[in-house]
Amino acid sequence: MHNHFMKIAIDEAKKGIGAVNPNPLVGAVLVKDNNILAVGHHEFYGGPHAEVNAINKANITEGSTLYVTLEPCSHYGKTPPCTELIIKSKIKKCVIATLDPNPLVSGKGVQQLQNAGIEVIIGILEKEAKDLNKIFFKYIKNKVPYIFIKVGITLDGKIATKNFSSRWITNSLARARVESYRNFFSGILVGSNTVIQDNPSLKCKNIGNRNPVRLILDKDLVISEKYSIINNNSDRKTIIITSDKNINLEKFKLLKNNFSIKFITFSENETLEDILKKIGSFGIDSILVEGGSSVISSFFKENLYDGGEIIIAPKILGDDFAIPFLSGFSPLMIDESIALENIKINLYDNNVGFEFYKEDGCLPV
Repeated sequence: MHNHFMKIAIDEAKKGIGAVNPNPLVGAVLVKDNNILAVGHHEFYGGPHAEVNAINKANITEGSTLYVTLEPCSHYGKTPPCTELIIKSKIKKCVIATLDPNPLVSGKGVQQLQNAGIEVIIGILEKEAKDLNKIFFKYIKNKVPYIFIKVGITLDGKIATKNFSSRWITNSLARARVESYRNFFSGILVGSNTVIQDNPSLKCKNIGNRNPVRLILDKDLVISEKYSIINNNSDRKTIIITSDKNINLEKFKLLKNNFSIKFITFSENETLEDILKKIGSFGIDSILVEGGSSVISSFFKENLYDGGEIIIAPKILGDDFAIPFLSGFSPLMIDESIALENIKINLYDNNVGFEFYKEDGCLPV
């Protein structure tokens, strides 16, 4: 029965997708005599944790078993320690899918529960629970965002015609998948050329979905207030990443003061990896990289991606001057190619998605 109830807890945790970052997705199920007393999940960042929500819904807690997808916290953060409430509620047993990698918690929550005489079982559906929080597990350790690359291409690997026409390469089902990604990841990153050519809003089009932080990689600060991503910034979620040489430009001051644009600046000695660390300092735990070609190529070249999905449409441009989704590589041997691993095939009617990960296991999106 442990697997059964933990599966319910994992499904409950997924209800927090798009609302809890940079906190983890966590679900909890309170059980007594093989009957579910209550379920709960972490509903929003800064809000009560899953264990608290489940316990508060239950009429009876004494002598029950708590199933939880992540080790209960044992320290004061935005909320009090969950371990205190579990002990106070006279719960008899706590079944935990996986330990929390956060150094403030890891193993300490378990120890507190055991010291209070609560039986603890660890490792039920552990892999599924770790897949649930791939992003959290990476971010909590080094504060560098999880990088997921999304691109829609023709059969011959193009993302646009030579005059930058790209709407639409993929079909509506594939584009709906992209909307789910935009709701799932904390940030969305494009280059300045994508802004200039497509004038995207980079917002979720589905009502109720959370908009990600919009990140524009614009070394020379070429974009202006005429673009939607700048002048439609009422939520103040647009961040421009640019050279520190641009700090004293009038455009820099205009965008910052008149349009509430935030900036991340970098020196010529800093790398893309350095920039990602700066982005992580804003509490952005994950980034959906959407383009264009030079940006996507940079992440592949510097091996700075964790996963992604390449969606292929049954269309052929056959033009050497059309825009490829990758460029700047010059391998002489086939074994020098980038080999994508841990592949999952997704079908969107006549479009095919190649979802890939460096580490085994898929994100719950």
